[in-house]
Amino acid sequence: MDEALLRSLTPSVLGVLGRRGVDFAAAEDAVQDALVEAVRTWPAEPPRDPKGWLVTVAWRRFLDATRADAARRRREDLVDEEPAPGPAPTVDDTLQLYFLCAHPSLSPSSAVALTLRAVGGLTTRQIAQAYLVPEATMAQRISRAKRTVSGVRLDQPGDVATVLRVLYLVFNEGYSGDVDLAAEAIRLTRQLAAAIDHPEVAGLLALMLLHHARRASRCAPGGRLVPLAEQDRSRWDTASIAEGVEILQAALARDRLGEFQAQAAVAALHADAPTAQETDWVQIVEWYDELTRLTDSPVVRLNRAVAVGEADGARAGLAALAGLDDSLPRHAAVAAYLHERDGDPGTAARLYAEAAHKAPNLAERDHLTRQAARLNARRGP
Repeated sequence: MDEALLRSLTPSVLGVLGRRGVDFAAAEDAVQDALVEAVRTWPAEPPRDPKGWLVTVAWRRFLDATRADAARRRREDLVDEEPAPGPAPTVDDTLQLYFLCAHPSLSPSSAVALTLRAVGGLTTRQIAQAYLVPEATMAQRISRAKRTVSGVRLDQPGDVATVLRVLYLVFNEGYSGDVDLAAEAIRLTRQLAAAIDHPEVAGLLALMLLHHARRASRCAPGGRLVPLAEQDRSRWDTASIAEGVEILQAALARDRLGEFQAQAAVAALHADAPTAQETDWVQIVEWYDELTRLTDSPVVRLNRAVAVGEADGARAGLAALAGLDDSLPRHAAVAAYLHERDGDPGTAARLYAEAAHKAPNLAERDHLTRQAARLNARRGP
């Protein structure tokens, strides 16, 4: 392989693509792909016209990338449709791409990040927020993942656990309202459940359905966020709840508990309560204990502190919160809520304002600001 020849041809190939209207960043990516293909194939089949070969392959790579991006955008345009109940009849290329991006040569965290960026359409900042890491760190992780897979054949699909993690993060980003991908994540998880008999796939589908069932009640007119305790439960989608509970019960009966099944069990207990006051918080704490055992996640421990506060009183919740890093997302909001329930409105108002400053989206920021203003108004000048 004449590496000097490849280097010498690169500028002229970039120039050809530029004259065809390709912007520099896209042209650079396409040429890099062509160079990787040249390194792989030229030793066995050297082309008679190296420059023409590189131009042709780079142009095809650019067209493939453009078509893939257009297809992703079309899928995003369709996610306003509510997910239909029942199994999906076929598995489309999107789910296959999820598996291919979860390549065995990548660590699970890198595979998830790459898939979210390349197939899910999330920004680097959104992925970094989901992983609780700085944006620069996530950008480096994605770049390393791209370099790792650039020289391998994508003919070895990744494992189910990694794909489930990707689907869960895509759903969460859609459910937050920043990127409306929740219905797309449900659609793909249905396809996976139809193709693979796995209790955690069923657990994830149940979890998504149970959360999605509350979607219509999560925001008031004008976009104001409505907390779970204040939601109009008559607006919850009872068909989705029934389907989610049925799927979850079948998965739990197999006695192979995983984190998605445990999370779905928490969601089912919320969905089963006729009113917020009738929520079985004691059982929810028990499920959070299982989740802590399975994941040892600080976010799970944060949610557990809320449940403990509801089951055993605000003081117990604050004690559970005390051992957690206060830089965790929504830590200040949880602390504010528990301090308010403990009869300390001054501390609660200060923490609500702090949480509003750190909020990841406008709806949440507005809600927390209102909470702080409500307590300050009650205290007076």
